[in-house]
Formats: sequence, C-alpha cells, structure tokens
Amino acid sequence: MLVKCETKSNRVKGVSFHPKLSWVLASLHNGTIQLWDYRIGSLIDKFEEHEGGPVRGVCFHLSQPLFVSGGDDYKIKIWNYKLRRCIFTLLGHLDYIRTVQFHDEYPWIVSASDDQTIRIWNWQSRSCIAVLTGHNHYVMCAQFHPKEDLVVSASLDQTVRVWDTSGLRDKTVSIGGVPVGGGAGGGGGSSDVFGTSDAVVKYVLEGHDRGVNWASFHPTLPLIVSGADDRLIKLWRMNDSKAWEVDTLRGHFNNVSCVMFHSKKDLILSNSEDRTIRVWDTTKRTGIHTFRRENDRFWVITAHRTSNLIAVGHDAGMVVFKLDCERPLAMCNGANLFIAQEREIQMVELDKGLKGTQLASCRRATNAMTSGLKSLQYNTLNPSETNILVFYTQDGGCYDLFVGSNNVTADTNISPKQGNAQAVCFTARNRFAVLQSGGSIGIYNLQNELSKKMESPVTTDYIFPGGNNRILLKSEEKIVMYDLTARKTVNEMSVSGGVRYVVWSSNGAYCAFMSKHNVLLAGKNMEYYHSFHENIRVKSGAWDENGVFIYSTLSHVKYCLPNGDSGIIHSLANPMYIMRVHKQVMYLVDREHKVHKQRLNCSEYLFKMALHKRNFNDVKMWITNGRLCGNAVIGYLKQKGFPEVALHFVEDQQTRFNLALEYGHIEEAMSAAQELDQGNCWNRLGLEALRQGNQQIVEMVYQKTKNFDALSFLYLITGNINKLKKMLKISEMRNDVMSRFNNALMLGLVEERVKIMAEMGQVPLAALAAKAHNLTEYMEKLDEQLQSSDVAAFIPSKAFLLIPPVPLCRPTAGDSGNWPLLMSTKKIFEKSSFEAAEAPPMPGSDAFFDAEEVPEDTEGGGGGAWGDDDLDVGGGEIDVGGGDWGNDLDLGLDLADAPAMPEPTAEERGLNLTMADSCQTKWLKKRKLPADLVAAGDFEEALGLLKRRLGLMNAEPLEANFKQAYWATCTSLTAIPQAPALQLPLLSEGSAKARDISPMILFTAPVILERVKEAHKLTTGGKFNDALAIFRSALQSIPISVASDSKEEQQLLEMIDMCREYVNFARLQVTSKTQNTPDKAARNIELNAYLTCCKLQPVHQLLSLRGAMITSYKAENFVTAASFAKRLIQGNFGPPEKNKDVLTQARQVAQICEQKGSDKHQVNFDPKASPDDFKLCAGTLTPIGQGDTAVKCPYCSSTFHASWKGKLCETCQLSEVGANTLGIQLRPM
Repeated sequence: MLVKCETKSNRVKGVSFHPKLSWVLASLHNGTIQLWDYRIGSLIDKFEEHEGGPVRGVCFHLSQPLFVSGGDDYKIKIWNYKLRRCIFTLLGHLDYIRTVQFHDEYPWIVSASDDQTIRIWNWQSRSCIAVLTGHNHYVMCAQFHPKEDLVVSASLDQTVRVWDTSGLRDKTVSIGGVPVGGGAGGGGGSSDVFGTSDAVVKYVLEGHDRGVNWASFHPTLPLIVSGADDRLIKLWRMNDSKAWEVDTLRGHFNNVSCVMFHSKKDLILSNSEDRTIRVWDTTKRTGIHTFRRENDRFWVITAHRTSNLIAVGHDAGMVVFKLDCERPLAMCNGANLFIAQEREIQMVELDKGLKGTQLASCRRATNAMTSGLKSLQYNTLNPSETNILVFYTQDGGCYDLFVGSNNVTADTNISPKQGNAQAVCFTARNRFAVLQSGGSIGIYNLQNELSKKMESPVTTDYIFPGGNNRILLKSEEKIVMYDLTARKTVNEMSVSGGVRYVVWSSNGAYCAFMSKHNVLLAGKNMEYYHSFHENIRVKSGAWDENGVFIYSTLSHVKYCLPNGDSGIIHSLANPMYIMRVHKQVMYLVDREHKVHKQRLNCSEYLFKMALHKRNFNDVKMWITNGRLCGNAVIGYLKQKGFPEVALHFVEDQQTRFNLALEYGHIEEAMSAAQELDQGNCWNRLGLEALRQGNQQIVEMVYQKTKNFDALSFLYLITGNINKLKKMLKISEMRNDVMSRFNNALMLGLVEERVKIMAEMGQVPLAALAAKAHNLTEYMEKLDEQLQSSDVAAFIPSKAFLLIPPVPLCRPTAGDSGNWPLLMSTKKIFEKSSFEAAEAPPMPGSDAFFDAEEVPEDTEGGGGGAWGDDDLDVGGGEIDVGGGDWGNDLDLGLDLADAPAMPEPTAEERGLNLTMADSCQTKWLKKRKLPADLVAAGDFEEALGLLKRRLGLMNAEPLEANFKQAYWATCTSLTAIPQAPALQLPLLSEGSAKARDISPMILFTAPVILERVKEAHKLTTGGKFNDALAIFRSALQSIPISVASDSKEEQQLLEMIDMCREYVNFARLQVTSKTQNTPDKAARNIELNAYLTCCKLQPVHQLLSLRGAMITSYKAENFVTAASFAKRLIQGNFGPPEKNKDVLTQARQVAQICEQKGSDKHQVNFDPKASPDDFKLCAGTLTPIGQGDTAVKCPYCSSTFHASWKGKLCETCQLSEVGANTLGIQLRPM
C-alpha cells in the first residue's frame, strides 16, 4: 500500500473523489462532512448542516461544482462547494439514508434508505421521480450503472436487486429542454395507463445467507460483486435475460462492509469489520494481498474514476492510497529514451517522431496487483553498445541484464542475463555493481560473472550510479559516495527523507538527490551546492545543457540553479515525469507510459543564469525578447544588486523613479520626475542629488520647488557669489525681508543689513551694526533717531567682519562643479563598464575545465571581453599627426623595398607561470566548515553557510567572534626596509607547502568549556547579568568552532543544550528581579516557578527551588510553596549533610503550608505537573500548553509559541524561529 494521504477524524462512513481536482470528501459519523486535498494532505473545508447523527453517503457531481450527502436526519442535501453551503434539501425518506450517488449523464440522484426503499430524484426540478420498492429490510446501498440504464441495490433481506430504469429515462429526461410526456417528472413510482412502471426489477440475486451490505457493477463487463454479513464476497454475471452466481470469495472473518471492482486492473477490493482490506484477482478469483489495521474497522471503499487512487474510511479517519507505483521506468541517453512499456523495453528516438523500437521483454508480474518493476538503468559509460539493467522487487529482488548492439533499427528481443540482488547499478564501461542480500557489494562483468566482492563501508539499503568506478550508497537518510578503485569514501551527506532517485547531468558535473519532499544539488564529488524543500511530492527531474535542474512535482514544473535561485515554469494538470531537457524542449512521460514533447519557457532561468554570469548582452536579449516583467523580476534584480537592469523594461514612471533613486541613477530619476512632476518626487530627487554632490540637479530641483532659502545656502557653500547676489535681488522683488537679510548676511553686505533693519524700524540694531563696522555715512541719520542713546557700549571689544566662507575648490569655467563619481552611470549595458568585471564562477564549473586552462589576456591585446566592435573609435579615419607636432610626417621611405616583417609566433603555453594555491584555498578544498571560511576571511560565504545550516537571521553578535577567529590565524613578519610585511597564516597541522593543511581554530571545545565553567561560577555567585552575557557568548561561538572527533562533537552539542537552559534561566532571574513590587507578586511567583523547570546542575537546581519556595511562601501562595518544598525534600542534590539547613527549612515550610492549604494569587503554573513536561516560550517567558503548537529555534532548540515563527530567537539571538535548515555541522562528514 502506497499511502498518499492519511487523515485523523471521527469514524468515516462515506468517501468520494472529485473527478478532476485532487480532492476527496469524507462524511463522518458525527454528522460532519470534510473536504481534503490529498496531494498536500490538508483540510480545505467542513460542512456541518446535517443534524442528528452520522452522514453515511456522499458523492461529487461529474461536472458541476456540486456534491450530495445523505444522513441519519432523513435528509438528502445538495451542496455547492464554491458557495460553501447547502443550496437545497430533498425530503421524502422515512429512515436513515445509507448511500447517495449522482448519475453521470442525467440530472438524477439515487438514494438508499433504511425505510426499505430506493428513491431516484431529479436534482434540477428538486423532486422525487421514482420510488423503487421490493426490498423487505434496510437497503444498504444503491448505485447507477456507469453506462447502462441499470441500478443495483443491496439489502439486509439477503438479496441483491438489479433495476431497469430505461422507462424512467424515456419518461423524464428532457429533449431540447421539454420533458418527454409533459411535466418535470412523474409521480413517485407511478404507472402509466397500461400499468408499466418507470423502474422495474430486472434481476433478484439470492445466495447470501445474511444481509448484503454492498453491491457494485463492473465498469465495463456485465459483472456484479457483492459483500455481506455472511463474510462472503460473491461474483455475479448477467445478460439480457438472467443473472447468476459465478463464484464465491472466502477469506474475511467478519462482516464485509464494502466491495468494488478496480477501475483499471482485474482486481476486486473489499474491506471488512475484521480490520482488513483484501485484494482479489478477478480472473483467478483468489486472494492476492491483505492490508491489516490494528484497531480500526473499515466501513467504505471507493476508487478514483481516472487514476489508480483508492480511498477507504475506517474508525479513526481515512486513507488515500495506491496499490502499486505508477512511475514509468525510463532513462535518457542523449537523444534516445529507453522505456519499459507494457513489459517491453523500447528505445524511443526523441528527435525523430517519438516512435519506439522494441529491444527486449521484461519478466511477467507475479500477480495482477503489482508490476514488480523497480528501476531501469542504461549504461552511459559504454558508448560502443547498449547495456540495460532492469531491477524487480519480486522474488525477493532480482535483475535482468540486456547487452546488445547500438545500431538497432528494427524490433528485436535481446535475451537477458538474470540474477538476484537488493539493488543494481552500472559502475564502469563493462562493470555493474550488485547489492547482495547480506549487505556486501559484488562487481560483475557484462557476462554476469562475479569479478570481485567487497564489504560496504556503511549499512546499505540501496545503491545508485556514482560515475566512473564510483557508487552511491544509501544508508537511511545518508548518502555516501564510494570509490571502488581506491576503496575509500569520497564524500557523504544527509538528505532529509532518504534518497529515492539520483539524477546526473549528461557531462557528469552535477548531481541531484531527490527524496519524497526534498532535493539536494551537488557536484561530481558530492560538493554541496543547494538544497530545498517542497510541500508537494517531488516526482522527477533532469539537467539541461546550461547546468539548470528542471524538476516536476505533482502539480508544477520548476527549475533550480546550482546557486539556489529557483522558480515555477508552469503548472501540470496531471503528474508528468521529466526525462530530458534540451534546447528549450522538454520530453516527458505520463503514467500511461506515453512520451510527450513540450516547448519549455526557459526565459526566466536563462535570464537569471546570464545575470549571475554577468553576461549583460544575454541579459538584455532576454529582457527584450523573453517578455520578462512584473514585481517578482524587479524584486529579484534588486535582491541580486542589479536594480539598474530593471530600468530597461519597467515602463511605469513611478516605479522607474523609485528604482533609479535606489540605484542612485540621477539622470534616469530626473527624466521620470519630469514626467511625474510631483513635489514629493522633486524633493526626493534633490536629496539624492545632494548626497551624490550633483550641484546642477540640486539647483534645478530647488528652483523647481521654489525653495529659495535652500538655494541660497547651496550657493553659499559652493562659493557661487554671483548667484547669491541674484538671490538677494529676488528676495527684494518677493518682499521677503528675512530672506533678504539672510542673503545679505551670507554675502557680508553690512550696508544692506543696516538698510533692512532701519526700514523695519529696528533703529538701535541698525545703529549698532553701522557703528561696529564704522559706517560713518549712516551714523548721523541713525543717531538722530536714537535720541542721544549710546550704542557703543554694546559693541564687543574683539568684533570682526562676518564675510562669506571661501570654498576650497571653486569650479572653473566649463566645469559643472559636481562631485566626481567612481563609476559612470550613463550607459548601463555598455560593455566597457560591465563585462570588464569578472563573473563569479558557477558552482561546479570547474568540472568543464579539467584540461589546462589558458591564462587570461591581462594586457588587453586580443580584445578580450571588449569584443572587436569596441575597438572602433568612430568618426572615420584617425588623425595621428598634425597640430603642434607639424604636418610634414612623410619620411620619404619606399615601403615596397622594406624587408618583410616576421609573422608573430604563438607563445607556447608551457612557458606561462601560474600562481600556486594560497593556504586559504588549500584548507577550503579540504574542509569547508564555517570556522574555515572565517579563518580564510570569507565572512560573506560563512554567513551564507550559517544561514543554510542554522537559519541565521541576525549576524551582528557574530561580528566580534568572526574578527577574533580571523585574527587568531594571522601573523605578520617584518620584511626588509621599504617592503611590505609578510602575511603568514597560522596552521594547526601541515605546512604552507603541504597540500593538506588546517587553520588554527580559536573556538575549540576546551575554550568553549572554559567559558561555560566561568559562567557557572558567576551563576553560583548570583551574578546573573554577567552569567547571561557569557553563556550567550559561548552559545554564539559554537557555530564557528570545530570538533576533532565524535567525542568533542558530542561535547559541543551538549554545551548548546546547557547554554540554552542557562541563558533562559538567567533571563528569568533578571526579569524576576524587576517584579519585586506587591502589585506584581503573581508574575514574580510564576517566573520563580519557571526557574525550577530549567535543566540545571544540582546545586543551581537546589538554589532555584529554595528561592521559588521562599517567594511563594512570602506571597502567601502556600500550595505552590508546598510543591517546591516537597521537591526539595525528595530531590537528590548531593550529600544531605551539606544541604542540611535548606532541607530543614523546606520541612518547616511544608508543615506550615499543609495547615494553610491555599493560594492567595492565581498563577499560570501547575505545581502538580511534572517539570520534565514543562515547555517555556523563550520569547514571552510563559508556558506552552500541552495542546498548543510549538516551534523551535533551528540552532539552540528553544521552544516558542507558534506566533513567534519567523522572528529572531531570544535565546541565541542568531537564528530565525521555525526555519527549515540543515542543522549544525561541527566536523567534516
């Protein structure tokens, strides 16, 4: 049984698949109807309008958004699932309704009831059109025939009846909208003038000894199957005149609840109250398989109309499953697809019409339920002939080896070489590996002869091809690459869920490991690139020629680049299996084993690939021709640091303006602001221009917004005195006195300031200014107005003239005065400004350059990335003479007589020198832990690795640790005078000339342990703030530490747990100190109570319990205090004589509390619960209930309420709560 979805609920009495969507209805014994999406296993909706007990029958309509249900409230309800409500109810039955079903063509519903009748309803006219009577006990089920005008019913009167409804069809089904015979429907089972009934009994099938619970038609053959309380299943055949019993199937040992024919295979499926589902062979009429459940009885079973899915309802829920895997067995080699179709191996030429040529035949299946086929592999390592391995699960595991010619043009039948195995795969041109039952690995040649045998280095469940003379060993969730020649492990890694399929790229440079919901991308030596999780099952995948992994889930085709960028290409109506992606064409195989060819829209991922490689010509081409647009692409470009690229396809001016400002592209922002012409945009543009020192645009913006004060200040700081004088005149014209005074002040014009103050009536101030600056011509008139007041006394003794500051750099004629920028932003896609930058290499790109690489053209003589077009300087021929050099440049030489210049000879590649790897490069080749990256100074990649491993969200606390760890590997040696010092890294093993070296690691296990010991001493001394800082520092240092062996690794992992507990303990202590007021007594008790549930050392546990007991006792919470006293008395905290005083005090408190027996304050703490079951939310410092959903920090494992998902962990202050990560790695795998 391949379970696709399992639900937990009340007893399920009825199930129905949606004909097209991945939905299933389950009607429950408590009256609820549940709608589930079985692909993702989630509950979509509930319908709860039935009253008074179970809903026993439910059915989807074939084409309308409707379903029907019938329950013990005697009602049939028709629901519209789009409106999410019942649209009408049909009344007429007088007892429980057992089953309901829509007709596939007519607007009919058939229902069976305990009132001993079957009713047929017209749901369009909402009336009963026939009542079928004849059973004399409860009618347990009734069903329409899928094609003919028949109804079959089963009853507890021990009979199965077949009813002919052709008369009812002729009478009630409308032609052109008008019912034949008039009226919307006949009376309930009434007869016409001649006495013929609308629906009559055609056959009565008798043979069961007890009540019959179920009867079903065969979808295509004239067969009926029935199951009854006599524990038997009977098979019946019918023709036009009679029906008779064919055979009886025995095996159930309790009542048979439900039985049906499989829609695609010659099988009968039955379930029973004996807690089993049994599968029977219809042809042989024998039992094939039994699925048992420990405690739950089965009640109903149904099959999907078009797929192989089956759903069963039992006492505790529902299970959706398949009997056998539908995955097609196929593998591509170049343009040839090798596929098993109807147990024949076909070679399909994908480039020539998708027609197949038969190569060989597979073994027959052992039974009708399972095919037995597990895998098909083609030997890509042997180009000279065709080698195919087919592995079967039957007979305990076996294989067929087919060896034939490459040049097959007509159907042939290669005879197989056979053997037994647990798994097989090709390892070389003429070798394949066999995983034997004992766990050892045998290497066989193509004659199926054992060449050598070896023991697997790990307990192996399955094997996959790993390249030439390599093999991949699967051990639970771990995958190991093993070199068969050197007999050593190359690399290993873990894939959550366990590897199911391995897909190699055609050049062997990339590998994808796929589990049920996870995909991990790696290089040819299993170097980790990227991993991701899918909520819906991952089905297949293939690498295209660009190194992009294209994969399919149940519902989508998606892509993932090795650098981690991913996206959706398109959705899928039905599951498809990708076999090959080449030149934007995808080849797929469906579950019917038909090959399809489909054009693939690769624009998005090829655009991302070109952007990553900084190939801006291709980026521009994909933007122009690939119809790329939308906020998603803009967001991607901004995320990758290329907002300027988005300016080439964004047409909305507001978006262009925002992007240009974010990028700092003033010219683009200027043009967009002119189009928008909004004050807010001009102000933002002015701020950005001011930040960049673009005086011209700042001046224009201030003029546009009429910000005269800012404009004057701009002219002041840039030294533009002439324009500042113009601003003074403008202020006079505007009659703005303050602006006029400010401009005069900034220009140093004392006379103007005196005039302004005199005009405004500020005569004393005007006189003071005139006298201070010795302006005698103004003094006489002003003194007259002062009326002999002396202002000289107010003049400071050391007064000096205020004049405008002189700029350090005044713009010259023809100079704009703008600040110089590091890079021109005029031509965004100009080659000279973009392609000159070297692109970072794609992960694994070294796999394409195994040969010696040509050194880069550092002199630029060959054009390089500039291209030939860039060497054209334009404007016709170049004038290389004239001017002050003189015009007569002809030397009078006859070039025809000159000796020929020798041809330039190509420089031999062997003469080039290449730099050896640095120490940092060497140790990163050997080991790439975060500590190694930090020691090499690659902080950015270290943070990226920590984000994948630990869900790093806040890198700020790591800055100091990173610097310390980096400085710990740096040494400097003074060189000769006027030469730079020699920088040498400190190594823990090896020398600078050796290949295998390791850097000096600062944060080792002993160093972390010393910190923890120091923090323990501070905790014992009650210095909780200091202890909190050191415990948290230790916790933040462990991610960049390295363990030398498994013992140290375990020690560090234990220290993570210890630091987490003590950090939360110290936080609780610090918080409780702030709650010592009477109005906060309850919260103080709670915090002290939570302290006692932290996992601490015995001495600290003793002190916590004592403190909580005293706090509770003083606050008159005697019941709570007694619980702490009891834990002190019964606990084991070291020698009793050492803790004698504490225990004596605890006994006294317990005695007094027993007499009081009450709590004054209500607190959120259960003193009766076990401390081991207590969960504390590290965010709110409140308990998490038993039924509440909790999320954890991926690093320190602190628990939080579900609302904290996505927030920063308050314990370690590093990781994102609830993030799905790979986990910490402290030593190489």
